[in-house]
Amino acid sequence: MKIEFFRHAISNRDIQNTVKALRGIFLTTGKVTEDFEKKFSEYLGCKYVVGVTSCTGALHLSLEALGIGQGDEVITTPLSFIASSNAIIQAGATPVFVDVEKETGDIDTNLIERAITKKTKAILPVHLYGQMVDMKRIRKIADRYKLKIIEDAAHCIEGERDGIRPGQLSDTACFSFYATKAITSGEGGAIALNNKELFQKLKKMRLHGLERSAYDCYEKKFSHPDMEIFGWKYNMDNIQAAILIGQVSRIEKLWARREEIWQKYEKAFKNIPEISFPRTLAKVKHARHLFTIWVDPSKRDKIRERLQKKRIPTTINYFPPIHLMTFYQKKYGYKPGAFPKAEEISQRTITLPLYPKLKNKEIDFIIKNVLEVVK
Repeated sequence: MKIEFFRHAISNRDIQNTVKALRGIFLTTGKVTEDFEKKFSEYLGCKYVVGVTSCTGALHLSLEALGIGQGDEVITTPLSFIASSNAIIQAGATPVFVDVEKETGDIDTNLIERAITKKTKAILPVHLYGQMVDMKRIRKIADRYKLKIIEDAAHCIEGERDGIRPGQLSDTACFSFYATKAITSGEGGAIALNNKELFQKLKKMRLHGLERSAYDCYEKKFSHPDMEIFGWKYNMDNIQAAILIGQVSRIEKLWARREEIWQKYEKAFKNIPEISFPRTLAKVKHARHLFTIWVDPSKRDKIRERLQKKRIPTTINYFPPIHLMTFYQKKYGYKPGAFPKAEEISQRTITLPLYPKLKNKEIDFIIKNVLEVVK
């Protein structure tokens, strides 16, 4: 048996929607994009959504739109994909890392306040693997120090904690539609928010800062477009939106299947001394984006090699942690030991296949071989 690490859940209807968009007049940002933004905002329970080309672009635009730049500091986690902190650098600011919780891998909210300085302007939490950070706690800290909050919710479309969903307590929440995400257009992203003025600003900034898009000029009363503010080229097009729009209706169904698979994994591995995994907290709806096991770091790579030989691909989310990437060590002087919990998780982690199209016999095959190899 050969297992794929991931298979997308794009349906024939999604393909038909895409073909329809391809046969339309506008391939770039237009009505299909607007329809997707409206539908996605309704799902999230936020007033507005801005479709962009990636979650990285969403993070960068959010920081820029909120006035964060040269000389500013943004507190974030070292245990994430590099986009989380790279976006801070793209905006001209400096990422300031704090360590993570041992049981979840999420940023440790107890450590945030001691990292705040006069230069701190924002907190950028990452909902790792799909489990939300304590946003109520972060909101209180942000209010106390007058800081902005930008959520990296790339793993967490479906997530909820203490009755709070992404985008409800932050200035913006940023999502990814990369090839392996819960819903996907290959590449793509979105910003969710509730502030109308910021929404209008972001719409301009995603398209060079122009007041009107090509679609606006075509559909509405003609006027010469003016560049009011500086912007970038981050606008989602109709093709990406067409692939995504039908998937929004299936988000909960796709999540339910991942939940089933997750429970099978947890049941199989929970009493195995050689295996542990992040704990799902109470009052949390986990988005079930990535299932990771934690093993002996001295055996981690050998375990992955043996699973690969059995045609079970795995990956690591994430190794090394961001602060130990060569660029970050050279630029900021980070060294091993700076954030011990993040480093330990990074050294122990193996990510197993988890997606709705994974068949029960494939799940059983993965479990059987993981147990054999680890033991």
